[in-house]
Amino acid sequence: MTRSNPDDDVIPSRPSERETGNVAVRRIEAARHVAQGGSRFDDWVAVEEPLEIRISGEVVATTLRTPGADRALALGFLYAEGAIVDVDDVTGVLHCGRPGTPEYGNVVEVTPSPGHTLQSDPIARLRASAVITSACGVCGREQITALAERCSSLTSDDTRLSFDAVMSCVDQLDRAQTHFQATGGLHAAGLFAAGTLLGVAEDVGRHNAVDKVIGQALLDGTLPARGGVLAVTSRAGFEIVQKACVARLPVVICFSAPTSLAIETARELGVTLIGFARAGAFNVYSAPERITT
Repeated sequence: MTRSNPDDDVIPSRPSERETGNVAVRRIEAARHVAQGGSRFDDWVAVEEPLEIRISGEVVATTLRTPGADRALALGFLYAEGAIVDVDDVTGVLHCGRPGTPEYGNVVEVTPSPGHTLQSDPIARLRASAVITSACGVCGREQITALAERCSSLTSDDTRLSFDAVMSCVDQLDRAQTHFQATGGLHAAGLFAAGTLLGVAEDVGRHNAVDKVIGQALLDGTLPARGGVLAVTSRAGFEIVQKACVARLPVVICFSAPTSLAIETARELGVTLIGFARAGAFNVYSAPERITT
């Protein structure tokens, strides 16, 4: 397997003929068949590899992801799970291994800052179920209760969005999906503040894309974002709303459908959840007062 370069966390904006080592996409030989016959061609596909997240040498999670922005992914994941509350809780997030070793580029080591103790309960929970997949999620009423205990309601947030503002977020994220346009195999997440796109990330896992974009915002110091909006190209499950709540983002826009648990969570915690945002229309499932007519 071709390994990504751990020193290159910047995903190129667009694949080209010379980018044979692209960390996010890879050229694969394939055959296309139609009624009149078939032909062979080179296709761009999304790269999927495991990422192991360690804290002080101990594995706490393994996820399948698209290589790139691994440090932001690790920080965003630990932040969403409550293991860290601020980027100052850690002093380093570095790739492990040497070229030629199996773990090269696919293991990150998180080092707590001197004098800081990472939250033990979330870490213990993560260690108990250390393997997650690119489509994982959680469910159940107890998850909403646990989230409500960690995060205060966003009901009092005074963010307001017009119809055009919502569709602008959709259009901006759609245009930013350069690797999806090449492969058709990646989700994207975008973070907006007052209509401005602050960051975007693509990944085979929708929750990985969200962790990457929120983790980068932690590194950039742009959280909490005034009038913050999280937009995802996928459906919105509980974990998407969870990550928005932790990051204090009052609006979640998804291109596809929300789940029942996502809607229930959004209604309880005051998040405006928008679904099926495409083709000049969208549905609002919770906190509709934020959408102005």
